[in-house]
Amino acid sequence: MKRMSIFCILLFCSTMVLTASSPRTLKYKQIQKKIRDLESMVKDKDAELLHTPESLVEGCLSTAVTCFKKGIQKLQPASSQENEAFTKAIRIVSKFTYRDSGEHCEFTCESYEKKTPKEFLKSFENLMK
Repeated sequence: MKRMSIFCILLFCSTMVLTASSPRTLKYKQIQKKIRDLESMVKDKDAELLHTPESLVEGCLSTAVTCFKKGIQKLQPASSQENEAFTKAIRIVSKFTYRDSGEHCEFTCESYEKKTPKEFLKSFENLMK
């Protein structure tokens, strides 16, 4: 009976561990949600075009993340009423980090095509996926 109880407890615990999301996964999902939120709050007309990394090569992910983090700081809210939520979303998205693989990338931020803020955010969301 004692062995059966221990077995059930171990089975339950291992099931819980397998179904729990890692903290990193939860953080990425939160950042993706904030990027989607920013898409509805960002000023898109008469806004500065931003260098938008697309079709990324494996060794250039770190460069792309750096470009997105620089571009995020240049975004502006569509209206002053959304300023507080906008600022909070920018702060959360800016915390995204990517460990550099150590590979050299031949691309710079300036080598990527400039796009509107909404297209920029869509590309950033695609990178996060």
